[in-house]
Amino acid sequence: MIEVTLREVTRETVRAICRLQLGPGQDGFVAPNAVSIAEAHFQPKAWFRAIYAGEDPVGFVMLYEDPEKAEYYLWRLMIAGEHQRRGYGQQALGLIVDRLRSQPGARELLTSCVPGEGGPRPFYERLGFTATGEVEDGEEVLRLLLD
Repeated sequence: MIEVTLREVTRETVRAICRLQLGPGQDGFVAPNAVSIAEAHFQPKAWFRAIYAGEDPVGFVMLYEDPEKAEYYLWRLMIAGEHQRRGYGQQALGLIVDRLRSQPGARELLTSCVPGEGGPRPFYERLGFTATGEVEDGEEVLRLLLD
């Protein structure tokens, strides 16, 4: 299995990360990486990384982290269409969970997803996320317990 790593987005890699595209019909489920990177630069609590499989960029992840309030939120998780269904998203999420377990007060990771056919909810549920019953900005909120 190819090793998945999370790497800083740099001046040298930003264009490659921004060129990554979702699969057909998935555009409504996650913002383009360029938008996410721009948003991260205006949100001091954002933490973001490119997802690599070996030496190939395959995706992007962004968290909202507020250790003072012990709030951790998976803001974006994107795997490019041609790299989906290879376990890269699962491995990346495992790396995120490992990272969060070392953060102050981290007991859960929240995320949200747009409901609909072809959406990411089944992926998250396979990895242990459960619905909270909350809806935020039209998206279903999911929770993963970290303990």
